[in-house]
Amino acid sequence: MKFLKIIAWIALVALVVIQFFPVTLNESDTIPQSDFMLVNKVPATIKNQLQVSCYDCHSNNTDYPSYSKIQPAAWFLEDHIKEGKDELNFNEWDTYSSRRKNSKLRSIIKQIESGEMPLVSYTLIHGGARLDSTAVKEIIGYMESLQKD
Repeated sequence: MKFLKIIAWIALVALVVIQFFPVTLNESDTIPQSDFMLVNKVPATIKNQLQVSCYDCHSNNTDYPSYSKIQPAAWFLEDHIKEGKDELNFNEWDTYSSRRKNSKLRSIIKQIESGEMPLVSYTLIHGGARLDSTAVKEIIGYMESLQKD
């Protein structure tokens, strides 16, 4: 029993100590002119759905939940957002070449069709990010309309 108490105290101390190692937040006050929404004049319904379902991980401005201030959740979120932005950053859309834009559009379509995006781990906590069949059709149709042959 004494062994379990020692482990519990060590875990508690470790949990307190890691709170002093903050992360750099993915927040910006401006929307760059290269943003996907500005460049493509996205319809309002699609714009709202993309912002709710995609922009937290795929832009330079994340709307952080309350639990993001607690470690190790903040580290997990930071890593997840970094990976998402490395793959696709909607704020930098117009800086991509035409070829890369087409590649990203194909990838977006494929991942939404297959249900890979938005991630299940994200939609569990952010219910509004789930895409119903109507939203899937609308977004895919719009993304297909942007593709260049």
